[in-house]
Amino acid sequence: MKRENMLSTIHQMKDQEWDLLVIGGGASGLGVAYDATLRGYKTLLLEQSDFAKGTSSRSTKLVHGGVRYLEQGDILMVKEALYERGVLMENAPHLVQNRKFVVPAFDWWETPYYTAGLKIYDMMAGKLGLGPSESISREETIKALPNINQEGLNGGVTYYDGQFDDARLAITLAQSIADYGGTLLNYAKVTQLHKNEDEQIAGVQVEDLINEEPIKIKAKAVVNATGVFVDGIRSMDKARAPQSIQPSQGVHIVLDRSFMQGDTALMIPRTEDKRVLFAVPWHDVIILGTTDTPVDSPTLEPVALSTEVDFILKTAARYLSKAPTRDDIKSVFAGLRPLAKPDASDTKSTKGMSRSHQVIISDTGLISVIGGKWTTYRKMGEDVVNLYEEHLKLSSQPCLTESTLLHGYQKEVDFDDPLSVYGNDKGKLLQLIEREPALGEKIHADLPYLKVQILWGVLFEMAQTVEDILSRRTRALLLDAKASVEAAPMVSEWMAEILGKSTEWQLNQLSEFTQLSDSYRQIRNDEPEF
Repeated sequence: MKRENMLSTIHQMKDQEWDLLVIGGGASGLGVAYDATLRGYKTLLLEQSDFAKGTSSRSTKLVHGGVRYLEQGDILMVKEALYERGVLMENAPHLVQNRKFVVPAFDWWETPYYTAGLKIYDMMAGKLGLGPSESISREETIKALPNINQEGLNGGVTYYDGQFDDARLAITLAQSIADYGGTLLNYAKVTQLHKNEDEQIAGVQVEDLINEEPIKIKAKAVVNATGVFVDGIRSMDKARAPQSIQPSQGVHIVLDRSFMQGDTALMIPRTEDKRVLFAVPWHDVIILGTTDTPVDSPTLEPVALSTEVDFILKTAARYLSKAPTRDDIKSVFAGLRPLAKPDASDTKSTKGMSRSHQVIISDTGLISVIGGKWTTYRKMGEDVVNLYEEHLKLSSQPCLTESTLLHGYQKEVDFDDPLSVYGNDKGKLLQLIEREPALGEKIHADLPYLKVQILWGVLFEMAQTVEDILSRRTRALLLDAKASVEAAPMVSEWMAEILGKSTEWQLNQLSEFTQLSDSYRQIRNDEPEF
């Protein structure tokens, strides 16, 4: 998967039509392109930044049905998501693991109430369930969560859900698309939609942001899978297209493992704003989140609000024996959920909005994916390609994504190993280290990643910037923002050497990444750096 090869293919196709062109390199866009490629369609995916740059790299890292959606009565979505959770665990066992959760009970009624609900959750998962939920005693709860606040604790309920590395799944899907002959290009911004004499979408105008050149691309159909930016593309189609998305910001903070020892995750079932909050072990840190804050205008790099961080800290302090403070935060990251807007007159709250997806088509033929979440990326892709076939009156081709193994497929990996996310490609990285032992060195003493991952990311995963390496090819920026900034000079130097870039490029990259990292180390509203 090399960018120059992808670009060459696009230029070779300049006078030909792609069967399907997908705008957006996040969960939904990758899901669509993967499905279309497997069905045999000549498919091109374009991403304005890097794959999973936005929301798709900023999740709670859970592959789940959504316990809170069950309580809200969204039965069909939960059932679909639980099924897709099982499919993903079967197709990418090197990326998705089974995680045990405990819901602590402080009131007498909570244990039977949550046990009953989670038994329904188990039942809906059917044969793809990950383990039975059960009520546990106070002593068993403390054993599972040694750092739980024990005052007033009655017991708890255990259940199981999936956990994954979101950005690594995105890269794996990109590799899978490439494996089956699909074409992808990051840093390719769509600036215009082209229409034919019948006013039907016939292609796009693209700006290659790396080489700073325009490209005109023809396509039989175009899919708008840009998440929170979907209305921006729809407005290119029709200037007065109604808003279909209400972005909602979700913030997570990252703490070291001293705040919650052991491998069991904590699920707080009802916060002050009637949401759930998770404290989940991930790599060698704890992720705490999330929030639900309506946002007027989506941005590519959202920043946590002071009130959001304070809410997470305050809630966590009620449940953990050691209360975290801002000084304890290693990183803070924010993502924007692309919630489907149910009613244009109601934008006050996003907690009740469904995470279900919708697929719509305009009278000019622009297909748009509205809403959705990572767990159901595969089903979104299937629904979109089905509509594409119907729109072009094509003979229906079978969807193969449900039974096709993703790139790197490997069972029984060690999830504590930073190279586990490469699956069966891990051996190739180890061969590189064997030839050049320096590649086996860490990029920073406080980070788990190795220098070989820089080389691999640039050569085989289309990484173009220091941010690509430190934020998505590895997850360094999310794990420890300070350590990532300290590692950045070495990363920029190595990347410049591999890519044949100038010293000026290297310095610019270092400056841009340092500036970007401020949003992971600072909180909006002019709060001091932590």
